[in-house]
Amino acid sequence: MFGLEIDVAGLVNYLVDAAVSCIGSYLRSISNIIEDLFELIVDAILIAPPITIIIPIGLFLWWVTNRKIALGGVITLAAISLMGHWEAGINTIVLVLLSTLLSLIFSLPIGITMGVSDRFESIMKPVLDFMQTMPAFVYLIPAVMFFGVGKVPAISATLIFAMPPPIRLTNLGIRGVPPEVKEAAISFGATRKMLLFDVELPLAIPTIMAGVNQCIMLALSMAVIASMIGAAGLGGEVLRGINRLDVGHGFEAGIAIVAMAIVIDRTASAVHNRYSNISD
Repeated sequence: MFGLEIDVAGLVNYLVDAAVSCIGSYLRSISNIIEDLFELIVDAILIAPPITIIIPIGLFLWWVTNRKIALGGVITLAAISLMGHWEAGINTIVLVLLSTLLSLIFSLPIGITMGVSDRFESIMKPVLDFMQTMPAFVYLIPAVMFFGVGKVPAISATLIFAMPPPIRLTNLGIRGVPPEVKEAAISFGATRKMLLFDVELPLAIPTIMAGVNQCIMLALSMAVIASMIGAAGLGGEVLRGINRLDVGHGFEAGIAIVAMAIVIDRTASAVHNRYSNISD
């Protein structure tokens, strides 16, 4: 139109090649560690019969939530096993939990820093806006460029995709602590560190737990999309059903994903409500 052409793709490829040449060895080391950890957890679970895994999970869900959610979790896992998707289901659960854990390791400190620093909050807000408006499929591109295809790029894309909600809600929880409570703590001699860890963070836990809940659900949704770059699990079974035009196979895996998402959401919500009641 203007007689000019901007080669953005060439610039991006150049930057990626330069980054890989500089930190490629570190990326391979990180990739190997994450993949070995993933395989270790999955192999440890799959070595036992499904019933020996389902019952302890049901008891755990009963302990942290209630009988209805525990029964729903047991029925869901049993149905996944009976449909022949046990290995794929375990891969999905481990992928979601590992991605969520890594995401929280990065996002909670960032959210806490935003909560105590106005300057850092002003820097991070546009970054978070950019992350949350970016289509989910776009996250797969840098993951593939740096890690290739497989489980590791799926985990890396998932953890980054799931980071914004816990960051925002951690920041919101800390900034939502009533000023009079902070003033009372300071008047009794609380230092900045004591104010953060003894006053602000405990009162912010219900809001932080809401962010954790959102992080888990986003990780589950992204874990399904990440099947396009070689992530194992139920998402891969859905993709296989689409590629083979096997509607029944894809529907089975899709139903398993929906049931798993409902159980995870109810569990996270119950834990969130428990912390809210404790805070009250």
